[in-house]
Amino acid sequence: MARISILWRANLIAFTSSFCVMVIELIASRILAPHIGVSLYTWTSIIGVILAGVAIGNYLGGKMADRYPSPPVLAAILFCGALLTVGILPATRMVTSAGLFSDLPPMLDFTFKTALIFFFPALLLSMVSPMAIKLTLADLGNTGGVVGTIYAFSTAGAILGTFMTGFFLILWFGTHTIVWLLTAILILAGMIILVFWKLPAKEGILSKKAFTLPLALVMALSYAVLFQFKESWREKYFMQSNYFTIRVQQDFLQGAPVRVLFLDKFDQSYVIPDKPEILVYDYLKVLAEVIRYFARENPSPRVLHLGGGGYCLPRYMDLIYPDSLNEVVEIDPAVTLTAQKLLGLPLQTDIRTFNQDARSFLIKRGNGQRYDIVVGDVFNDYSTPFHLSTLEFSRLVKSNMTKEGIYLLNVNDYEFSQYTPSFVHTLKQVFKHVYLFSVSEDWEKEDDGSFAINSTDRIILASDQPVDLSDYMRVVTNGGQEEPAGYPLAEKELQNYLARRKPLLLTDDYAPTDILLAPIFKYEHSPKGPDISLGS
Repeated sequence: MARISILWRANLIAFTSSFCVMVIELIASRILAPHIGVSLYTWTSIIGVILAGVAIGNYLGGKMADRYPSPPVLAAILFCGALLTVGILPATRMVTSAGLFSDLPPMLDFTFKTALIFFFPALLLSMVSPMAIKLTLADLGNTGGVVGTIYAFSTAGAILGTFMTGFFLILWFGTHTIVWLLTAILILAGMIILVFWKLPAKEGILSKKAFTLPLALVMALSYAVLFQFKESWREKYFMQSNYFTIRVQQDFLQGAPVRVLFLDKFDQSYVIPDKPEILVYDYLKVLAEVIRYFARENPSPRVLHLGGGGYCLPRYMDLIYPDSLNEVVEIDPAVTLTAQKLLGLPLQTDIRTFNQDARSFLIKRGNGQRYDIVVGDVFNDYSTPFHLSTLEFSRLVKSNMTKEGIYLLNVNDYEFSQYTPSFVHTLKQVFKHVYLFSVSEDWEKEDDGSFAINSTDRIILASDQPVDLSDYMRVVTNGGQEEPAGYPLAEKELQNYLARRKPLLLTDDYAPTDILLAPIFKYEHSPKGPDISLGS
C-alpha cells in the first residue's frame, strides 16, 4: 500500500508540472499577441522555445536527481518554477517595452523575445519528472513500470492543460489570472511534497528544516514583492477571447473623439460610434468609393462582409444605402459583442452577423442567393489567414457572387513585396479582371517601368466585368473637381508590376503568406495608429 501511495504522489506531481508547462505554452500566444501579433513566426518561436526548455529541463533534472535525490529539492524546483511562472508577467512588460532584438530579422527577434520570457519556466518545470522518477525508484524496483506510468501521467497532464486552456481557461479567466493560478498550483504541489513525502532516513528532520526554512522565506518575500507591483505590469484590455486580446482605447483625431479597436497588436478600427457615416481609415474610404461607383446601377446591393471588426463599413452601408442587405461573417463573437457595447453597433439592426470562419460559412451556405459585393477585410500585417487567400477560396467566393458582382479586398503590405502581387496573380486565375488601388498617389516608378506602392494599404478589385478606369476616375472625382480616395494602377502598369515581383500562385497546398509578410515587422508602427484623417 505504501508503494502504491509513493507512485501516485509521483504521478500527481509529474501530471501537475506537465499541465502547467502546456498551459504556459498556450497562453504564451495571448501574452505576446499585443506586442508582436499572432503569426506563423509567433507560434514557431513559442513551440521551439518551450520544447527547448523541456529538453534541457529533462536533462538537467536527471543530473540533479542523481546527485540530490531529495523531496525538499523537488519542492524547491516547484517553488522556483512558481516564481519564474509569475515572473512571466513583468518579464513580458520589460522585454517588449525595452525594444530588445527589434533590429534583428523577425524570426530571431521573436525567438529571442519568447526565450527570455518563457524558456526558464519551461526548463524548471521540466526538471520535475526526472526527480519524481528517481525518488520513486528509490523505493520500488519495477523500473520500466514506474517510468512508463509517470511519463504517461505527465503526458496526460499536458493533454489536459492543452484542452483546458484552449477551450475554457483563457475564456474564463484571461491570461493574467491564469498565471497567478498556475503559481498557486505549483506552490501547493511543493507544500504537499514537503508535508507528505517522507525523507530518506539518513536526511532526518534537521536537514529538512535547514533546507526548507530559508527557501520558504526567500520565496515568500519574492512573491510578496511581485504581488505588490502586479498592477504596474498588468495588460489593460477590455476582453480576451479564444481568438484575440481585445482593447478599446479612447483617442482624439483632429480634435474629434474616436474609439480605437485593437485586436492583439493591430489597431483594427477607428470608430465614431454615433456617426457611422464618417469613415476614418483611408482604405475604408476607397472601399466606399468603389462601392459608390458600382451602386449607381444597383443602389440596393446584397453585400457580404468577411470580417466585422468595428463594423465601420457595414454600418456605413446600412446608413448610406438603406435598401442594401449587409451580412457580416466575424469569427469571434467577442469582437461583435465589443462592437455592440463600445463601438455603437445597435443590438437591434438590419445588419446580420454570423460568428464563424468565413470559409466554413461559404461552404455551409450552399446555393443561397448570391451577393453583388463581397468585401474581404480579414487581412492585416500581423495576422493573415492563409486559407482565405488561396485559389480555392477565391473560387468559393466567386461561386457565391452574381455575374456582375465584385470582390473587394483590403491587404496590408510593404514596398517591393511578393505578397500583394501573389494575391493579384491568384485572383487573376479566377476572375477575368483584377485591379489594384492604393490609398495614395505615391506610386514609385522603377527604372524598368514597373511600380512600387509606398502605402501599406492596398485595395484589390476582382470581377468578371471590366472597369473603365478613366470613367471611374471621372465619376468619383466629379469630373476632376475632387480628389479621389483611391488611385488605380493602369492595366499595363499592373502587368509590369506583377512581372517585376515574380508572384506566387497561392493554393491550399502552398500559401506562405506569413513568410511573404515577415519583412513588414521591420517597419515602424506608430502606437497611435496610421496616418489617417476624418472624412466621409
